[in-house]
Amino acid sequence: MIKAVFFDWMNTLTHAEPDRHEQFCQIARELGIELSPPKVIRGIYAAGTQLPAGAPYRWRESEDPEIFIRYIEIIMTEAGVKLPRDTVLEILRKINQSARKETYVLYDDVLPTLKTLKKRGLILGLITSLTKDMNLICSSLGLSPYLDFVVTSKEAGANKPEPPIFLLALDRAAVGASEAVYIGDQYETDVVGARGVGINPVLIDRYDLMPEVSDCPRIHSLTELSQYL
Repeated sequence: MIKAVFFDWMNTLTHAEPDRHEQFCQIARELGIELSPPKVIRGIYAAGTQLPAGAPYRWRESEDPEIFIRYIEIIMTEAGVKLPRDTVLEILRKINQSARKETYVLYDDVLPTLKTLKKRGLILGLITSLTKDMNLICSSLGLSPYLDFVVTSKEAGANKPEPPIFLLALDRAAVGASEAVYIGDQYETDVVGARGVGINPVLIDRYDLMPEVSDCPRIHSLTELSQYL
């Protein structure tokens, strides 16, 4: 019997505004490069799958740029574009500037789904690798009445897909792993991470980018979630 449902943050409950693929296309356009938005979306998901700890988004010049360069290269490969290193670094700088202004927006299916699950008496939690003040952000988006707790990588001392962040969520919910479901949009960090501690994973594939995934439920909207609880 399922007693708790845990959610990923980005591309599960929220998306950036402006959306990240739109940011990439706009920045590339400013540099004279025209990109296909659907291909950039696919590239962002590919980067999240191929890089060990998911896709790093914001680069600060005090950090080693190599994994961030690889992130851009994966996206551009999916978009059919090969760029010199100095252009990639310029894109990284512009992304960092753009990311400072971005806000989070809920998908339309989020609040109706959370309301329904809450009425069923389920424990609801958020698991995120973000280190921001998520309680404040959740409150501003109207999520606080529905979420029983938030677990961040800072609190857990580990990012997804490492076990501690998922185990902390189970501890907060006071349920066994088999009594919990976790929904996320990245196979390697979300599905593999949740399954690694025994939590039932559900992959949300809003853009239908991963039709090859068949070893766990794959949904396109949170409205489909109830059939797996």
